[in-house]
Amino acid sequence: MDSMLEWSRAAWRRHLPNVPDINAFVRELGDGTIHGLAHATAIASPDKVAVRLGHEVITHGELDSLGGRHAASLGISPGDRVLLAAPVSLSWLGAYLGILRAGGIAVLANPAYTQAELEGIVKAAAPALVLREISRPDAEPQPWNEHAAPDSVALLAFTSGTTGKPKGVPLTHRNLLISIRAAMAAWRWKRYDRLVHALPLFHQHGLGGLHATLIAGSSLHLLPRFEPEELLRAAEKATVLFAVPTMYQRLEGKPAGDRLRLCVSGSAPPSRAVARHAEEVLGRAPLVRYGTTESGLDTSQVISDPPADTVGIPLPGVELRLGEDGEIQLRGPQVAAAFVESDGWFRTGDIGRLDEATGHLVIDGRTKEMIITGGMKVYPREVEVALEAHPDVAEAAVAGLANERWGEQVTAWVVMRPGAPFDAGRLIEHASTLLAPYKRPKEIKRMESLPRNHVGKIDRRGLR
Repeated sequence: MDSMLEWSRAAWRRHLPNVPDINAFVRELGDGTIHGLAHATAIASPDKVAVRLGHEVITHGELDSLGGRHAASLGISPGDRVLLAAPVSLSWLGAYLGILRAGGIAVLANPAYTQAELEGIVKAAAPALVLREISRPDAEPQPWNEHAAPDSVALLAFTSGTTGKPKGVPLTHRNLLISIRAAMAAWRWKRYDRLVHALPLFHQHGLGGLHATLIAGSSLHLLPRFEPEELLRAAEKATVLFAVPTMYQRLEGKPAGDRLRLCVSGSAPPSRAVARHAEEVLGRAPLVRYGTTESGLDTSQVISDPPADTVGIPLPGVELRLGEDGEIQLRGPQVAAAFVESDGWFRTGDIGRLDEATGHLVIDGRTKEMIITGGMKVYPREVEVALEAHPDVAEAAVAGLANERWGEQVTAWVVMRPGAPFDAGRLIEHASTLLAPYKRPKEIKRMESLPRNHVGKIDRRGLR
């Protein structure tokens, strides 16, 4: 176990080779509040563009003022929860900052949720106010006055699981700030950076990009929906791109110019084929990072390293260990306290291992996704990687189906590359060269596309 802690701390140095005292550096990252740092940015760079959304543009100064007007008009008290379930807009950004500025707790939800789904969140969150539509308030901006502290809850985030009821995760300003600022330091984020993404802001991946913009005083080009051509066009003027593997997979052509210095992939590990495709289109392979709702950003590939089939090494401040069953366990100031076990560690439910060649972390799947076939354990991701190594397979998904003989049968669903023939027997034969007999899929089915949730993770319940 001590060796894993030494590995974690050595990883911090890999990310930040020029920081003398990384522990002190990480502690300072949590000082302040999200809206407080955004306010400081607005004072320092009031006329700089903060966010471009469609044809609308708002500067840091204007966004800070809009947040102040929302804070004055919401009528909430510190600690009140506000459910924000409206489509993204500049007013959405102002309302989010206004909630935090008034000392409230933002509860972010997908605006596409049905009434029944929203009622489930309302029941769990008990908000003082629900915002389904947002307009610009007429109120004068609330005078600046800090109503929160670093350890105040800023966000009640609901997990995006595909089974069971989502659970609320209380995240403090400190949790959120250390998470994104450690990644910003590792990724060499500067105020001149221009981020582009088409990710939802009700999810941590997209919201983290907004936080980075407000903290650094950089700019964000936010697309209200993912359209491959639009994202590629916007990338021509960007230095940083955030996307999920399914987005990278659908990009075609090449952006004009070579401003992009960093492409980040999250929410699900990209296949080798998707990573290669992204590199061909964008001129650089995506830098892969790993995190959870409860623990923020936890690992990242090193920005100066060549691409590899891993999710990197612990970000500054994150300690990581692997349990006896390979479960990834985390400790650090970015982890939500409510989910820390009595021994001080958060158990992610993800299964991982260290890659022998690089010493980096590889995700093999979820403990709940594990297939027990004939008494043997099979992790779906290992089988998926083997199938995706076939030149005719674009992507694969694996799950267990009930089987009288085996208990669970390893079953695969594949999407073939355009024009490639589907031959289940040939794919099983290919898998047999890479996997032990018990891991090989007993059946392979063809699909035009894999079922996924809104952040690109495979919906294995949908497969079954």
